[in-house]
Amino acid sequence: MAQLPPKLFSSGIEHASFVTSYQILKKAWNVISSNYQDIVTNDGVGLCWKVYKEQNPDLTIIAFEATKDSSNLQSDLISSSDLNKKKNFHQFDFLCSKKNPSFSLNSTAFSLFYDNIQKLDELKSKILGADPVTPLIVTGRGLGGSIASLFTISLLDNIGSTKKRPLCITFGSPLVGDKKLQQAISRSSNWNSCFIHVVSRNDPLPRLFVTNYMPLGTFLFCSDSDSTCFENPDSNLEILITLSKVHGQNQGFDSAEYGNIVEKLRRKAIFKDSFLLAGDRNDSDSLAVGISLQLQQTLRLTPQLLQEHDININVLETKIKKLEDFIQKKTSFDPSKKLNEMKRHMAQLEWYKMKTKNLDIGYYDSYKNKNAQFDHDVVVFHKILTNYWEKMVEEAELKPQREGAAFRNRWLFGGTTYRRMVEPLAIAQYYRDGGKDYVNKHRSKHFKTLEEWLEEDSTKTKNELNSTSKKKVEVILTIDSCFWAHVEEAILACKELKEVKDKEEVLNKLVEFEDYVYGLLKDYAVSPEIFLRQSSYMSWWKDYKAIKGSSYTSKLANFMNDAGKIKLYGLGAYDFP
Repeated sequence: MAQLPPKLFSSGIEHASFVTSYQILKKAWNVISSNYQDIVTNDGVGLCWKVYKEQNPDLTIIAFEATKDSSNLQSDLISSSDLNKKKNFHQFDFLCSKKNPSFSLNSTAFSLFYDNIQKLDELKSKILGADPVTPLIVTGRGLGGSIASLFTISLLDNIGSTKKRPLCITFGSPLVGDKKLQQAISRSSNWNSCFIHVVSRNDPLPRLFVTNYMPLGTFLFCSDSDSTCFENPDSNLEILITLSKVHGQNQGFDSAEYGNIVEKLRRKAIFKDSFLLAGDRNDSDSLAVGISLQLQQTLRLTPQLLQEHDININVLETKIKKLEDFIQKKTSFDPSKKLNEMKRHMAQLEWYKMKTKNLDIGYYDSYKNKNAQFDHDVVVFHKILTNYWEKMVEEAELKPQREGAAFRNRWLFGGTTYRRMVEPLAIAQYYRDGGKDYVNKHRSKHFKTLEEWLEEDSTKTKNELNSTSKKKVEVILTIDSCFWAHVEEAILACKELKEVKDKEEVLNKLVEFEDYVYGLLKDYAVSPEIFLRQSSYMSWWKDYKAIKGSSYTSKLANFMNDAGKIKLYGLGAYDFP
């Protein structure tokens, strides 16, 4: 019997109830409103921040407030690359990656942050210098919340997984950056979970920027006495757009109202004084029912209200359902979870390598010829391993710089072993299909990237992976994973000699290949499998020897013409002159 797909549901109301039942929102708001004693206020340029330290439990709360007029907020974005060039600002460079080299921030928020950078750096140093690092809440309302978000981002580079991460709670704050900023933050679930944004359905400020901007973190949308959560940035943006269409930019909302909202939500979460119904919805579609509850009854986006603004409630709910359905079904790629499975596939290739060696052909040529069923069976392992490592490399390339570097180092050994074992299979298939110049025309980007990681690595892992030993030569994987591509090109060059008139250029290529092979042999960096009777390398040597004649001498020729030397190499017992 076929297994039914998992039933999807929306738990935003439950998550919101969980968040609002705790004191953290109330505590954050109390510092913003100066409702505690012993709050230390610091003045900056157009900005002030209040620091409150609670002894039991041990907690620090920093609340930012913009003293400049928030009504003059501009929608302009400034890119991180421009910040580097024009202001020599590099604090956020750690968010960048090879695939996401830049992002953009709201120019007004960044200017206010930058105008106070010296004092904010001093504040950050005090926080990071505390021993132990105490739990930290960074908060703010309106534009102050935007500064709270930027300040929290500045902390993320220095606070790793082993330290307590800050929690940023904003109240009615405008969006602070573009989609690329959201993607950079979202590449780390640890970072994304640091942001909670409380947004009233009546507050125009959070929906001020819905073009070219993207929400990040979790949004707690509130009506007067109900709330719901969404984490999907696309769902959050869709809700902000809808609220903007329904309510426009009505300026009648007082941000001080967030204090009352927080208290009402806390009381309701504790006493659970109501139960929401979803109208006539078929409860078999639990995800659709949950979204209907969140939009219609929690945020009061009723069909009648939306119809007045030419918005179809069914279209809106269907759109958000698709977004939530996608995000729930999409599981982030976790190499660790599949690592043991990949090890089993690599073990199968090791078995294949050993079996073909006993047949005097080697796994490269056996895979290229595909004369036996076990050769075809290997195709499956080849594809699975390649898909895995392509995703793994993509994941690392998307991660911010520091996380990406740590990720690469963690998987350097496995990636190098995979490349040296599996790339020869890709080369075999390419030349079997009649390809030419694999290295320049067909080599997969993930193979190139894995090789670059090894070359860029500065740890002892690189030395261990590149070190060769005469004693272990029998079991090594050839250091250069493109070795067989060079062999195939040498074979094609021998055939080309019979057809071209100007042979000097081709002969020079073959001499270069000789030097390349001899260099690998001298370093014991090539597997003795190349000397198996049916290998492509031995086929090349036979053709090349016929072209050069029996009297031809070179370092490689002197070695290859002596079967005793080849045998000693395989035993790790030959000393090169």
